[in-house]
Amino acid sequence: MKSNLFLFLAIVLIANSCLSPNQKEYQTMIKLQNHSFANPHEVTPIHLNLNLKANFQSKVLEGFAEWEIKPVNNVHRIQFDTKNLEIITTEVDGEIIDFSKEKDIEIFGSALVIPIQKDSKIVKIFYRTKPESEAIQWLSAEQTKGKPFLYTQSEAILARTWIPCMDLPEIRFTYNATITCPHDLLPLMSATNPQQKSNDSVYHFEMQQPIPSYLMALSIGDLIFAPLGKECGVYATPDMIKQCVTEFEDLEKMIKTAEDLYGKYYWGRYDILVLPSSFPFGGMENPRLTFATPTIITGDKSLVSLIAHELAHSWSGNLVTNRTWEDFWLNEGFTVYFESRIMEHLYGVDFAEMLRKLDSDALKKTVQEMLQSNPNDTKLFLDLSNRDPDEGMSDIAYDKGRFFLQTIEHYVGRPVFDSFLKKYFHTFAFKTINTATFIQYLNENLLDAYPDIKDSIGVNQWVFEPGIPDNFPNIQSKYLNSVDSLIDRLIDGTPINVDMFNNWTTHHFLYFFRNLPFDYYSNHIEIIDSIGQFTQSHNAEIACDWFILCIKSDFVEAQPFIEDFLTKVGRRKFLEPIYEAMLANTKWNDFAKQTFAKAAKGYHAVSYNTIKQMLDSKFGS
Repeated sequence: MKSNLFLFLAIVLIANSCLSPNQKEYQTMIKLQNHSFANPHEVTPIHLNLNLKANFQSKVLEGFAEWEIKPVNNVHRIQFDTKNLEIITTEVDGEIIDFSKEKDIEIFGSALVIPIQKDSKIVKIFYRTKPESEAIQWLSAEQTKGKPFLYTQSEAILARTWIPCMDLPEIRFTYNATITCPHDLLPLMSATNPQQKSNDSVYHFEMQQPIPSYLMALSIGDLIFAPLGKECGVYATPDMIKQCVTEFEDLEKMIKTAEDLYGKYYWGRYDILVLPSSFPFGGMENPRLTFATPTIITGDKSLVSLIAHELAHSWSGNLVTNRTWEDFWLNEGFTVYFESRIMEHLYGVDFAEMLRKLDSDALKKTVQEMLQSNPNDTKLFLDLSNRDPDEGMSDIAYDKGRFFLQTIEHYVGRPVFDSFLKKYFHTFAFKTINTATFIQYLNENLLDAYPDIKDSIGVNQWVFEPGIPDNFPNIQSKYLNSVDSLIDRLIDGTPINVDMFNNWTTHHFLYFFRNLPFDYYSNHIEIIDSIGQFTQSHNAEIACDWFILCIKSDFVEAQPFIEDFLTKVGRRKFLEPIYEAMLANTKWNDFAKQTFAKAAKGYHAVSYNTIKQMLDSKFGS
């Protein structure tokens, strides 16, 4: 043991002696802070010139990222976040400079360290991505039933897997980009976008407003554009474009409603890109170009609240940004509240109340489950130290945050609260904000004027304590009360029939599935399915909830349809509860493993990693 220890110490001393003084200093000073290795308080990137070529055969993006920087005095290095990037060479002000990569950590990648001077202005990084770079999904022509497709998903900390950057939300920068791709495909970014394919397959993009790295986005596919108004439209594949135009025909009205509520839309155009069904989220609020899942295309506009949500992010998130991922609720809580106000204005109070009721019930279920496993994660302000910030993207940030704001509105009145929010968005436009700053601003600009009700709102309980606050709003829905009445009649013995579902929207069915007692649907599942044809539903929201009931009831006849759904749809919101139900029912465990083995190659890394972790936890890696 002693001889081995001496040998180890000797190796360490020799290794350290080979390091230059600067390298030793870097290793000492590089720390993971706020999920990033960057040193933005020593040197700030202010503009990015990005030049990339997409190679669909090798599944690689290759080119350079040229950063305009602003150092402070006596700074000797700049640190970028990278993960699964092959760095070829680096330049500072046109001169080739040696670089190092330090502190490789599985979740966070490694620091790319480049020496600079106090007057350095340009850092240029030549690099290529790898096929396993997590932000990027490369889809073959067979997977899209058309032509190859590429898209990125940078939130939360995946921008570093396709661009060397300071990958933390507090750093904002403008950018230009040049993208080269196959001649029959069209690239789009979170920037100014072309509306048709060029002759030379080279495209130029510009984002004049400063954005954080998580809003960097790229997609390349066989896409066509259709206008939906003077400054808005939709991109989709040729087979989807007509459906998309019909589904999103109210988009211009949404934009007008949002501006009437909370002020100017700062981003120029607002367009939507409908992605392949493997996209892991409902939508992503990339500036000027929302990325959206095709699972919201139902033919009846019943799920367009997702577009209202992504549009609202143009104010909360894109315009006023959470400073750290612990403050994520400041993005999503405000956005869901704003989304609800848009839906209420366009489709009426009763429709909006129905959506709020469903969200309220879902939040209470989430909180109840999380209190058993990790109660601290039910707080709005989270501790995500050394954790993937993706773990904080739950119902808590979205709906506990929204109902906190709704509670404030209830106490001070809607006109007063609207005035406060409008001022808030204007005050912090193109800035980042943390929870402490928001609470201070809330007190000074609103609650201090209402001392009699300030304590009643209970800001600290909402933000810093686990669980559901004492004054959580009691949400009722006239539309869903009729579903409760039907459930009571069915329990009392009234035979179920198809006429009972007349004029129901997606949301009526979801409430029905979630509130029908287990004994009833377990004993009547074949009858319910024969009447509603839910197993064959093309509505992903309905299919997801129905398949969970099928699994719990051991309705094996649904297995082929569940397998088909899980191999075609990659949206994590649907995958996670379906796999969870299969893992909870031992009779379905083998089916879960077999289905994942077949479907996994079609999942984006965000969804793949989540489901694989669930399976590994159950069966071992």
